[in-house]
Amino acid sequence: MTALTHARLLSGRSLRTLSRQPAYLLFTLVQPMLWLLLFGQLFRRVAELPGFGTGGYLDYLTPGVVVMTAMMSAGWAGTTIVDDMERGVMDRTLISPIRRPTLVAAGLTHQALVTVVQSLIVFGTGLLAGARYHGGPLGLLTVLGCAVLLALVFASFSYAVALLVRQHEALIAISQFLVLPLAFLSSVMMAPALMPGWVSRVARFNPVDWAAVASREALQVDPNWTVVLQRTGLLAALAIVTAWLAVSSYRVHQRSL
Repeated sequence: MTALTHARLLSGRSLRTLSRQPAYLLFTLVQPMLWLLLFGQLFRRVAELPGFGTGGYLDYLTPGVVVMTAMMSAGWAGTTIVDDMERGVMDRTLISPIRRPTLVAAGLTHQALVTVVQSLIVFGTGLLAGARYHGGPLGLLTVLGCAVLLALVFASFSYAVALLVRQHEALIAISQFLVLPLAFLSSVMMAPALMPGWVSRVARFNPVDWAAVASREALQVDPNWTVVLQRTGLLAALAIVTAWLAVSSYRVHQRSL
């Protein structure tokens, strides 16, 4: 079988597993929904300060929550690898003729589809809560693309960590250690003009901020597509690097057996 066939079969396996546990999608959406609905109301007057543009705070917050949802969900992606290790599935997979890049590609395909579904749910919730997306269909598609790229970055990193630490506890600890600092060291919830200087400087190197900036810009009435392309380009480059890291981690794991 070709690598494409292998990737399709492995992706189908992951999606069938998800279909048997649909509550997983809802579970990963609980915290982002609380942030969207609770923070959207609690800090709505913040949008009256300079730096938030002409829209309300929900207009500003919703694309950020889409980005956060992608990051949080993808950060747990490696748990499936640890499960496969514990059940002996990983050993059988590694002695099969399946190429290691195909294993990563299948997992990332699954994570991308999950991210799209979650992002659409967040978009719909934001719309019902009062958010408005002035960028139209192209803007929404751009946000989905940014969310998917960020999910690929964190899913690949999660796979690499899972293959190296081989424990749920360690993987979860590392994921939790990264999520909140990366969220707060970005412009997900606060306009860059209102952040402390050192935070705004750190945010320039934060992929969560790249996705948030590109997403918000794409939803403006008159987007600056140069900014959007710059940030999405950085995300795409980082996604390639982390995917390579995940593939290399498979090889390291196999040599250690």
